[in-house]
Amino acid sequence: MWRDHLTEIIIFTLLFLLVSAMGFVAARWRAPRDMAHLDEWGLGGRNFGGWITWFLVGGDLYTAYTFVAVPALVFGAGAMGFFAVPYTIVIYPLVFLVLCRLWSVSHRHGFVTPADFVRSRFDSPVLALLVAITGIVATMPYIALQLVGIEAVLKAMGVTGDNAVARHLPIIIAFAILAAYTYQSGLRAPALIAFVKDTLIYIVILVAVLYLPYKLGGWGEIFDAADAKFDASPSPGDGVLLNANNQLQYVTLAFGSALALFLYPHSITGVLASRNRDVIKRNMSALPAYSLLLGLIALLGYMAIAADVKPLPGASEGTVDNNTIVPLLFDQQFPSWFTGVAYAAIGIGALVPAAIMSIAAANLFTRNIYKEYLRRDATPAQEANVSKITSLVVKIGAVACIVFLDPQFSIDLQLIGGVIILQTLPAVALGLYTRWFHRGALIAGWVAGMGLGMWMLYQISSPTRKHFAGSAFPLEKFGFDTPKTIYVGIVAVLVNLLVAAILTLILRAVKVREGVDGTTSDDYFADEGDPRVTPGDRQDADAAPEPVA
Repeated sequence: MWRDHLTEIIIFTLLFLLVSAMGFVAARWRAPRDMAHLDEWGLGGRNFGGWITWFLVGGDLYTAYTFVAVPALVFGAGAMGFFAVPYTIVIYPLVFLVLCRLWSVSHRHGFVTPADFVRSRFDSPVLALLVAITGIVATMPYIALQLVGIEAVLKAMGVTGDNAVARHLPIIIAFAILAAYTYQSGLRAPALIAFVKDTLIYIVILVAVLYLPYKLGGWGEIFDAADAKFDASPSPGDGVLLNANNQLQYVTLAFGSALALFLYPHSITGVLASRNRDVIKRNMSALPAYSLLLGLIALLGYMAIAADVKPLPGASEGTVDNNTIVPLLFDQQFPSWFTGVAYAAIGIGALVPAAIMSIAAANLFTRNIYKEYLRRDATPAQEANVSKITSLVVKIGAVACIVFLDPQFSIDLQLIGGVIILQTLPAVALGLYTRWFHRGALIAGWVAGMGLGMWMLYQISSPTRKHFAGSAFPLEKFGFDTPKTIYVGIVAVLVNLLVAAILTLILRAVKVREGVDGTTSDDYFADEGDPRVTPGDRQDADAAPEPVA
């Protein structure tokens, strides 16, 4: 009952109201020139320095879902759950190599979204539309998963109802407040709140990893308890160590997730809001500190096993909700006041990325669908207004996913989202280094990769679902005599690249027009203070584009 958790509820509510107030105040933070402009509302004026960017990008990539789902996976499967640690290490060199160039060309041309860049680079509104739609579709379930984190906390506090409306009412209220201050303050709101969110998470996790092993008898006892549990598991892939059954899945999932993460629109939005290239470079050097924290968070799964935590029942009859194990662990092992702080850290941890994700999805719709196809003469103020309204619609859609879909399916949708967003890698990431691929071939590659990816995902089943039950594809379905699985996203993007490469050679051989590159080589190294480019500054459309290495 919620009365047994009154202290936690009070502390959670007070801290939630504090950050909500900060969200509304953020509209006046750092003296925006004009909030009726996407540069200000959607990118914070493109003027965030090192500390703000560190908290913003860190708060964007390490979410409430990370806080509850990574330990839940470790709790349920063991070492496989640690795939999140190497992939959040691999991502930073990739961001260093790729997104610095994207920042420069976006600074020079005023691009707000990755689809803006693709439109100019390959002279293809169709390819840009595919990138925009892909980003929006992949982001929606990611936003919904932030609600899964809040829902796990509410369950642990006993804040549940007898029907769907009563059960989800606190989440609906929380996201209504989030929608209100995001509408008013734009990207400045999550940037300011990220300071509080990350501070709370660091305090909670550091206290937990120092105190819980002492209380539970030491790390030896914790790992022995986990080992005993997995020895009794019927799944051959479960265990405190990887084995022959899950190593391929682990490697491909970690690498594929790293490639996907920096392609998500919200990751790019946080980077484009930076003041200059040096801010991005310094942050890519410092952000791995969050990966150290993530490793400690993952260990909470083993601690929950040692503490004999029993997850609460799931939405479907006969199932359990492993996402509740971290909230329950804190509830059982810490005093009420500290548990309330931990719950607030998870709840606030949902607000920061959810706000950034909704802004990124709204910017994609506004710039690459509304302005490109519905109103080409839209003013900056009209763009900003459409983006604000779209961000509200996106949040409503995320809440609907939680209300009407099984939470476990929402988690699987996020894995599907990673497969989807990976299909933009050739156009966005490789397009920053080369224009060798033909625009028609990139479209065909996207279709091939997306089609194969969806077919593979459809073939994946589980005891509770016949289709779309994760992203681990059994190799035996390809005719291999092995029980191993592989991450769908890696296979799909390799096919995407293969099709794009072969068709590029064919289209060049028959001399199909490639369009004009709207960028030049020096655009990819522009920095703060370099002049912006207007369409009139560019060469004629019939002139040969300057090659970019």
